[in-house]
Amino acid sequence: MNILFDADSMIYASCYDTEIKDFYSFIDQAIDKYEEQMNDLCREIEEFTSIDTFSTFHGSRGNFRKYIGNRSYKANRKGDRPEIIDQLHDFVRLEYDGISGYGVETDDMVARYWYHNLGFKERTREDLLIVAIDKDYKQLPCWLYNYHYKHKTLLDISYDDARYNFYEQMVSGDQADNVNYLYGKGKAFCKKYFVRGESEYQYKRKTFQLFKDRYKGKAREKYIECYNLLRLKVD
Repeated sequence: MNILFDADSMIYASCYDTEIKDFYSFIDQAIDKYEEQMNDLCREIEEFTSIDTFSTFHGSRGNFRKYIGNRSYKANRKGDRPEIIDQLHDFVRLEYDGISGYGVETDDMVARYWYHNLGFKERTREDLLIVAIDKDYKQLPCWLYNYHYKHKTLLDISYDDARYNFYEQMVSGDQADNVNYLYGKGKAFCKKYFVRGESEYQYKRKTFQLFKDRYKGKAREKYIECYNLLRLKVD
């Protein structure tokens, strides 16, 4: 199996000392914790599949989404930034051949590599495994391993599931990223409103109707904003 690992969360967590409940002061401490977690993760993956290649993605900058609409994307995130985190990103980039992008987020880079690898005949959907704790990957028809200690779940996301997951997010929003264009319509509404197995066109038509009901003449503008904020970029 060819592993596509979104390392951003692990890098951040590696900067934190759980015993004193504060960030580490020295980079060597964070490096030791990162390498320990990486070893544990590889052992976990090898319990259910072999690892043929392992690609690490992290530290992308200049996210285009911050310039869309009213620029409220992720404005609700006020967490502290570890002083040593850039040093740890540099370490991962050097020692693990880490891959970063500019103008996009790390999950866009992972989605891009996943998508374009599927475009080549030497790899199929069953050859690729995305390893991440980010729920946004559920919009891809992929194999996804959530390594968070509360989950540790291997998901086989079908094309129908991926389509449903994305348009459910368009309607119900993403609280973590401060995206909620159709406030008041949640997952329970989506289960009644959408029919699993519908075509892409049917999902788009039904979703756009909700935007028309809410935004009237600005429906198209708001729909496009929401779509671009939530859809992973593969081009």
